Amino acid sequence: MQTSAYGVSVIFKRKRKASGLTSAVSELEEAVAARDGDRTGRAFTAVMNGVQSASDTEHRLAGPRLAALLPAFPPTGPRPMLAMAAGFCVERGADPVACAEPLLGGTYRDLLDASEFARRWTATGTAEEKLPEPDEKIIDDALLARLGGDVYEATRLAMAWCSVEEWQPPALAVLCRSAEVRRRHASSILPACRDLAALERHDLKCLAYALAVLDDEPLVVLHRPTRTGFEIRIGGIGDNFQLHTLLAHVLVGGGHVPGTEPSAESVRLARDPKPAQGRTRTIATGAFELLAPDGERIWNEGLPDDIPVVHGRRLLVLDEPTYQRSWNADRFFPHLPGTAELTRVLTADETRSWFARTSPPSDAIRRPS
Repeated sequence: MQTSAYGVSVIFKRKRKASGLTSAVSELEEAVAARDGDRTGRAFTAVMNGVQSASDTEHRLAGPRLAALLPAFPPTGPRPMLAMAAGFCVERGADPVACAEPLLGGTYRDLLDASEFARRWTATGTAEEKLPEPDEKIIDDALLARLGGDVYEATRLAMAWCSVEEWQPPALAVLCRSAEVRRRHASSILPACRDLAALERHDLKCLAYALAVLDDEPLVVLHRPTRTGFEIRIGGIGDNFQLHTLLAHVLVGGGHVPGTEPSAESVRLARDPKPAQGRTRTIATGAFELLAPDGERIWNEGLPDDIPVVHGRRLLVLDEPTYQRSWNADRFFPHLPGTAELTRVLTADETRSWFARTSPPSDAIRRPS
């Protein structure tokens, strides 16, 4: 799945004219500091217009400044659009680390507020009543009264419910461009993202996947047919399709286990540091069955984060594939190259010890006789 449809670039189209973005940002900073609402509104409009036509140099300078203004904007105002502008600047070269804290802080706040909206809605309705669609048209006096509390608080919760998806593109802009950003922020935000996504009213799949990306993660891999074991360090992998390709490249391509190694192009697509450019027709073919230690299947559609931790290490078992699988080799996050490095081959004793912590595949996964 390509995430360009979730990117900020599709909202801010580049134009060929002078932008005045730098002066517009300065005016917005001054207006916010002066607490002048009318002036802030005019400056905000100028910034939104300027972002569309600015040079990459202007974007690099403006990104951290726009992100730093987010906490000063009221949660009932156009904060998501300001976050979009900052995220677009990151896509054009602004430092993701410098922009991350306010961008992801706003994302986290709206995730929590949207979940609180759902809690209050559910607490005041019937069991059969579904949560409303996230559309600002639902916000009226009756809704605010139903949520309880003061009007400002109720409005904040309702706005978060309706606009939380707008935080996804700028959040992806910083998460997909910096492992440091992911290490600092992702683990604290991921539970809130998953809790809200579980309500099935918001499409937060890309955000959840980005927050769950593992970096510099040791992985114990056992190959059941050959009874061999390996320690592999992975990072930046967006889903298990990409993981599958890279494991096959390292183990089959490296001559450690039998099988058909993936094509050079599918490997390049999985790990090329350059951002992917559009969709390709490259097909990857499965070399393994991915299994958890208890014998249950780990789906290619899932994440490396789904691999269970056993005795302090994520433990993955590879078996013969039960049927032929193939998929489009494009990586989930175009700007996020994956890595998988064989750090060492386990000794026979270590391998036996790890296999002792596993179970045979479940009946549903066993190859028919």
